[in-house]
Amino acid sequence: MGSTNRLRRSGMPQPGTPSPVSPDSPVSRPKDHYEVLVVGGGNAGISLAARLQRYGVRDIAIIEPRSHHLYQPLFSHIAGGTAKPADAVRPQSRVMPRGVAWIQGEVTGVQQDALTVALSSGASLRYDNLVVCPGIQKDWDAVPGLAQAMASPFGGSNYEFELAPKAWDLLRQLRSGTVVFSQPPGPATCAGAAQKPMYLACDYWRAQGVLDDIRVVLIVPTPTVFGMPLIDEELNRKIAEYGIELRCDSELAEVDPEGRSVVVRNMADGTDERLPYDVLHAVPPQSAPDWLKTSALSADGDPDGWVEVDPETLRHARFPSVWSLGDAAGTRNSKSGAALRMQTTVLAKNLKAVRKGRNPRKKYNNYSACPFTVSRSTVVFSEFDDRYRPKPTVPGWKNLARERRLTWLLERRVLPQVYWKLILRGRA
Repeated sequence: MGSTNRLRRSGMPQPGTPSPVSPDSPVSRPKDHYEVLVVGGGNAGISLAARLQRYGVRDIAIIEPRSHHLYQPLFSHIAGGTAKPADAVRPQSRVMPRGVAWIQGEVTGVQQDALTVALSSGASLRYDNLVVCPGIQKDWDAVPGLAQAMASPFGGSNYEFELAPKAWDLLRQLRSGTVVFSQPPGPATCAGAAQKPMYLACDYWRAQGVLDDIRVVLIVPTPTVFGMPLIDEELNRKIAEYGIELRCDSELAEVDPEGRSVVVRNMADGTDERLPYDVLHAVPPQSAPDWLKTSALSADGDPDGWVEVDPETLRHARFPSVWSLGDAAGTRNSKSGAALRMQTTVLAKNLKAVRKGRNPRKKYNNYSACPFTVSRSTVVFSEFDDRYRPKPTVPGWKNLARERRLTWLLERRVLPQVYWKLILRGRA
């Protein structure tokens, strides 16, 4: 919810103008009070509201300004040419749980002592329980020149819906030159997704017979390409197969969009390297929305502004009527949709218990997952905890962690249908 203003200030392409609300849309004239008020109508907010309904909660409202709902895991496939933009978008009105009020507005602040949420329209809503899940903010301005590079004819990204098809246009048209892919330091949503379009593009260039004429550089902030030995082994094998130059312990320090070059900083020794590029595929640093950073909901001294929750129960550490999950929550896990799916169940069951006067006992176990699309028909599937130790949920996980066609079919074909038909309905 916080990234649109950043795009506007940066001069980057902005999301399309929201379509007018149709007469039969579930957008609601807000009451002044709800039992459960959810901030954010993405994966977290929709799936949680649907699950709470199944648990008997009837008075729920979701605050969400966007008119369209996006399935973000497909952005990588759009940027890599294995999906179309239409595959990843639905009208917000179609995914809202029936009976849940949709308030199409933007949050500007929370007054937790008064149990109220302020909207940009000037309205103020009261709640018994507040769930904060507005998603994550892409801080394009945090790297000098990065926003301008994305607005130029030579930049694209799988982290914005509007930039993903542009990224594929640039990658598929390239026949020689240098492409730089970057992954930001610090917490990010599905951080490994920064690499996915790179592998998809390399496989495409190989099929076109031009891979040997393209220099591919990958910048990652971590000591290894991912952080788990088995996954590192698989990814390093593909990196060698495609001839990718890997820069570990590194970050994108600045971009010269006019001269088409980047400065890559080695975070271990502080040295800089300037690289030219013909195409830049970048992922920006990320943080909580600005309004959340300045609220009392984040922990003192947390520059990223995450909601201060008990990482197991997902209840606020200081305000018992506030809960949080997803990218904006101050949990220990790697932020991902797979993590969110487990968090949704935990939070819903704990809120259900509190409504009945019991203590929240369900605990989130820091699980996360990342499927790496390492070719146009195979995936390396990683499941892990907050310390990047294997945390398999599927029998025979070690075989699934190897490059497989089966996991491609699961990630590209099955999971999108599970998302639209089950997860958003609180059933998976």
